[in-house]
Amino acid sequence: MTLIKSISGIRGTVGGVPEVNLTPLDIVRFTSAYGKWIKENNAGDVRIYTGRDSRISGSMFHSLVNNTLVGIGIDVVDLGISPTPTLGIAVNSEQANGGIMLSASHNKKKWNALKLFNSSGEFINEEDGLKILKYADDLNFSYAKIDELGTIITHDDYIDNHINKILKLESVDEIGIQNSKFKIVVDGINSVGGVAIPKLLDALNVQVIKINCDPNGDFAHDPEPLAENLGELCDAVIENNADLGIAVDPDVDRLVFVDEKGKLFSEEYTLVACADYILSKQKGKTVSNLSSTRALSDVTKRYGESCFTSAVGELNVVREMKKVNAVIGGEGNGGVIYPKLHYGRDAMVGTALFLSLVTSRQKTVSEIRSSYPSYFMSKNKISVNQNINLNEILNKLAKEYSSEKTSVIDGLKIDFPEMWVHLRKSNTEPVIRIYTEATTKSDADKLSNKFISKINQLIEKI
Repeated sequence: MTLIKSISGIRGTVGGVPEVNLTPLDIVRFTSAYGKWIKENNAGDVRIYTGRDSRISGSMFHSLVNNTLVGIGIDVVDLGISPTPTLGIAVNSEQANGGIMLSASHNKKKWNALKLFNSSGEFINEEDGLKILKYADDLNFSYAKIDELGTIITHDDYIDNHINKILKLESVDEIGIQNSKFKIVVDGINSVGGVAIPKLLDALNVQVIKINCDPNGDFAHDPEPLAENLGELCDAVIENNADLGIAVDPDVDRLVFVDEKGKLFSEEYTLVACADYILSKQKGKTVSNLSSTRALSDVTKRYGESCFTSAVGELNVVREMKKVNAVIGGEGNGGVIYPKLHYGRDAMVGTALFLSLVTSRQKTVSEIRSSYPSYFMSKNKISVNQNINLNEILNKLAKEYSSEKTSVIDGLKIDFPEMWVHLRKSNTEPVIRIYTEATTKSDADKLSNKFISKINQLIEKI
C-alpha cells in the first residue's frame, strides 16, 4: 500500500518496501527532513519533544526518530508512551521548537505514522508540510559532527502535568465531579488511553472499571471508537451498573461515551455535549468540520451564537477557530478542542468537560442525550486506486446537484433541506469517505447507498 503523505502526517503499514510501506528507512528520511526544516527556522540550540502511543512498532520507530534527531544536532525530550494531546501541550508549555508523535490514530495495529508539530504544539501547516516532503524527496541532508550531536532526556510523567492543567481550568467542576462519585467503565484499546483516562478519573474521585487498559499495543478490537467496535464496553456498563462508559482511540484525541443503559451516546454528540456545557458558562462561537452533525449548530443557536464549519482535519478546524475566536470546537469523530487548554483534539479535557456537564445538569447520560436534536449519520468509505481522479468525479456530481446548497472547500458537500452528504478523499487512508446525515437512520443509509452507487458508476467509466 502506497505510503500516505499529507498534512495529517506520514502514515503507512509497517514493514515491507520503502516508499510503499512505512519502514525504518522512511522514518529516518522523514525525521531528517523535519529536523532540517526545524534547524532552518531556529537559531542556536534546538529542542524537540517526542512521544508515541502503545503500538507494537512504536518502540522501534521512536528510537529511530530520537536518534535521527540527535544525529542532526537536536536535543530530544522523550515523553515515552503519551497521548498526542499531551505531547502538544508539552511542546507549547515548555517552549520547545517542535514535536513528533508516533501514532496512526484510529488505524489498526499494522499501521503507524509520524505526526509533526510546530513550536505552538499544533500540527504544521500545508506550506511547511510541503517543504518537509520536498526535503525528504531531495535527500540533501547534513548531519552533526561528533561534538555537535544532540542529547536525549526522558520525561515520562507528563501525563500528570496534563491532568493538573485540566483540573485548574475554571470550567472544570473538579469538586462537583469528586462529590458525584461516578462509576465509569473505561475501554483503553490496550493503548495509552488505558493509562491516561483512569489517571484523570482517579484524580476526580471516580470509581474506574478498566477493560482493555493494558498498554501493550495489541488492540482488543478495531481501534476506531465506533458503535460496531464497542459492544464489550456497552455490555460492561450494564453488568457493572455504571453511570457511563468511556472509549478513546489509541492516541487519546478521540472520545466517545456510552450511557447508563449501555447505549452509545454517539461520537458525533461528544462535541455537542461539551459545547453545550461551555456555552452555558461562556457565550461565543463554535466550529466543527463539514462532516460533523448539524446538532452542534442547533445547540449553538440555542444560546444565540453562531456555528462555523471548516474542511476536515484538526489543522483546518483550529485555523477556523482562531479566525472566528471560537470558545470551543472540534470534529464529529469525537474530537474536542478547548482553546483555554490548547488548540488540539483532546479526549482528556473532553472527559472532564462532559463530567462537569453531567454534574451540573443532575441528569443521567441518557437524559442529556435525549435533550439534543436527533440526527442519524451513516459513515462509509470506498477503497480506491491512488490514481483515481476524485476531482473529476466530484465535479460531475456538483454539476448534477447545482440547484442544491453545495460546498467545495473539502471534496463536495451537498446540503439538502432535511439531510446532507459529504464526499471527500481521506487524508489518512486510500479511500473516498461518504458521510451522510438525516433525521432518520433509514434516510441516512439510503442517501449513503445512493451516492456510493453513483461514485462506483463514475469510477467504472474512468
